[in-house]
Amino acid sequence: MSDDAPDVLVLRTGTHGTPIEQYADAIRDRLPDHTVDLARTPAEEREAIENARFVTGMTLEEELLAAADSLDVFACAYAGTGHLPLAALEDRGVTVTNASGVHGPNIGEHVVGAILHFTRRFHVGERRQRRREWRHYKATELQGSTVTVVGLGAIGQAVCTRLEPFGVDTIGVRYTPEKGGPTDEVIGFDDAAFDDALARTDYLVLACPLTETTRGLIDREALVTMGPESVLVNIARGPVVDTDALVAALRSNRIRGASLDVTDPEPLPEEHPLWTFENVQITPHNAGHTPEYYDRLADIVAENRRRFDESGPDAALENVVLP
Repeated sequence: MSDDAPDVLVLRTGTHGTPIEQYADAIRDRLPDHTVDLARTPAEEREAIENARFVTGMTLEEELLAAADSLDVFACAYAGTGHLPLAALEDRGVTVTNASGVHGPNIGEHVVGAILHFTRRFHVGERRQRRREWRHYKATELQGSTVTVVGLGAIGQAVCTRLEPFGVDTIGVRYTPEKGGPTDEVIGFDDAAFDDALARTDYLVLACPLTETTRGLIDREALVTMGPESVLVNIARGPVVDTDALVAALRSNRIRGASLDVTDPEPLPEEHPLWTFENVQITPHNAGHTPEYYDRLADIVAENRRRFDESGPDAALENVVLP
């Protein structure tokens, strides 16, 4: 560790099983004239953060924040920031940014893959392959389907972009529908409009943050409204879906299937019934994995550090979530 405060301090927690050293190196490559230090132990973190003004990491506990006497910017390495002590950061006047946009390509591809999995019924083919059973089965086409995307942030937009070549009709759901979006229709969370969209939906993609509005959004009534040929794809947060209602809908054949990258609870317990459905695809919160994660994140963080150099704490940074 350097004696003086580094220009960028990287905290020790990594993600997706990729060494955090790769993240620090990616920032160094983009900021060759800056000092970028990686704190690899708790003691190094406590020592280095005392005078650091610009810090980046996956998380920041309140105890460590209390030691940060000079902190101006915390660049969260996740898109979600609900795990951070936001109230304490706000009280300290710390600007918080996130990793919005980093996941667009990989999660967009994950969603398209999940949709095609059900469209062409690959799960049925896999089951018959395991049984060495050469027997035809019916499949469907994606073309002409209606895909509803709840959440038109960076991930939702990436999903819509990747769906364009498939000839689908798209409905976007967002808090401010007047902003428009990359879908054929854009609606809000108004009950009547949302219910009407669900009734027309073949594939429902959840790409929204977890808020008071979206918690439990897909409940029993929503699942009944969706219809028996519809498929749910959740890459948002588990509690956006009422899990008990989803299990009941699957048992009653109220929907055709579900692709779940997130669940409630999470991790999904071994004895949970969702594991047992042949028309449920489960991935362990893995849609966000990409070998490009640290490079894309470093692009954002390096640009924000340059802006910070020019304007200090009042700089107009990318991806600000606080204040």
